[in-house]
Formats: sequence, structure tokens, C-alpha cells
Amino acid sequence: MRSRAKAATAAAPARDRGRMASRVFSLRIDAQLWDRIRDHAARRGMTAQDYVVATLVREDFDERFKAAVEETDRFYGGREDPPQPPPYSSPSAGIR
Repeated sequence: MRSRAKAATAAAPARDRGRMASRVFSLRIDAQLWDRIRDHAARRGMTAQDYVVATLVREDFDERFKAAVEETDRFYGGREDPPQPPPYSSPSAGIR
């Protein structure tokens, strides 16, 4: 019976592959920091948990985006300043 339970547990990760799986993350934080997190979350109409998760996801996206930009720069040999549009006169020039 025991080996059967182990087999079911071992198969669980393969079953979750390709889907968003949920994990538990416990964290001990300072009371003042917790109050600040709750305040920030409340201003956005979110729970503290949703606020923390959104912050972590945003940070992860920022890091991945920065890495992609750096990889593109390495591939193309660095960035150049974008060309400036030619100076045009304003549409109302000379019209009164």
C-alpha cells in the first residue's frame, strides 16, 4: 500500500506539466512591513496575498524582459540612437 502512495505522488509532477500548478509559500515578515503591504494592497483594492504575488510576477517579467533586450543587443551588436524625424513646421505656421 505504501509503494502505491509513493507512485501516485511521483506521478503528480508529470500530470501537472504544462499547467499552472499552485504551491504554498510561507514567509515571516516584520509587522511594519506587513502593515505597509496591506496598505498598498488596500489602495489597489487587492488582498495582501494578491498584491505580493502581482509584485513578484511584475518583477519576474521585468527581469525576463531586460534579459531579452540584452540578448537582442548582443545579437545585433548594440543599440543605436533611433533616427530623429525631420524638423517640420507646425501646421498653424503662418495661419492667423
